[in-house]
Amino acid sequence: MSEQKAVLIKDASATCPHGGGTPSPWLLRWTQAMAAGKSALDLACGTGRHARMLAARGMQVTALDRDAQALAGLSGLCEVVQADIEAGPWPLPGRQFELVLVSNYLWRPLLPTIVACVAPGGWLIYETFATGQQTIGRPSRADFLLEPGELLRACEGLRVVAFEDGFEGGDVGDKGQVNPRYVQRVAALREAPLTGVYQRYLLD
Repeated sequence: MSEQKAVLIKDASATCPHGGGTPSPWLLRWTQAMAAGKSALDLACGTGRHARMLAARGMQVTALDRDAQALAGLSGLCEVVQADIEAGPWPLPGRQFELVLVSNYLWRPLLPTIVACVAPGGWLIYETFATGQQTIGRPSRADFLLEPGELLRACEGLRVVAFEDGFEGGDVGDKGQVNPRYVQRVAALREAPLTGVYQRYLLD
């Protein structure tokens, strides 16, 4: 792992205390993607607001970020991988997960790798800023803003269950208060071979 410029810390614990910020309502909508015992990758996880919640639900979570200080609070709660995925090699070669979560992060060269990490029957839940955000605040660089429909195109090969591309106001009622932003979101999965029983992907 040292050759990959990554540090891997494993722990058998599948649960963790609450805390670390409010999870994304977009992730919370797709409860069917968060089954206990299944594997999850929280990519660019920061301090782990989502990793903590997923682990508390009984998922086997891998939390990946380049910031060692941010990851420190997750040690012993889930599998922690410290790696600079923009400057170094992909630290999880060949691994797939039943849930791949990305929130507020974009590095275009990694989009095919992220999609490839979704296991058969697994979900990709992704949301981040989109073009237009530069008119109201940060991030403002085009490198960090999705072009119209870009996230949808990146999911080629997956079954898209839901996709949103638009502006979110500051007052979202019972979901709490968030800053206005331009955003794209997708919930997609890599369908397992059809067995004659059609799966019901609930629009929670």
